[in-house]
Amino acid sequence: MSIRSKSIAAALLGGLLFATTASAGPAAETGHSCFTSRDWTGWSASADGDALYLRVGLRDIYRVELTPGAHVRKFADEFLVTHVHGSDWICSALDLDMMISDHQGFRQPLIARSMRKLTPAEVAAIPRKELPS
Repeated sequence: MSIRSKSIAAALLGGLLFATTASAGPAAETGHSCFTSRDWTGWSASADGDALYLRVGLRDIYRVELTPGAHVRKFADEFLVTHVHGSDWICSALDLDMMISDHQGFRQPLIARSMRKLTPAEVAAIPRKELPS
């Protein structure tokens, strides 16, 4: 095999590896379970109010632990506001910038300490009234 043939083969292999890694997204790079902010469809609060449940797509539920004492409740006149900075991939609690807001302008910042995708068994154990819509 000539040097030119080896160079072409190496370039093709490099391109193939790059395309495989790029299509896998951040989850393949970090080893975490990631989702995009546009796939996040609903939320609810845990019974103690120190955690949020996020519905991602149709089946996935993530639990976000908040700083102790957050006491978040989901009321009809309040909504969750999120800000996306840079990439829309959410892979850890550091990627979440959230606050609870109401129609009168009151805002409560929320600080996420950790985030993880729940297993189907963990989702089944959540009381129905706490599941995000």
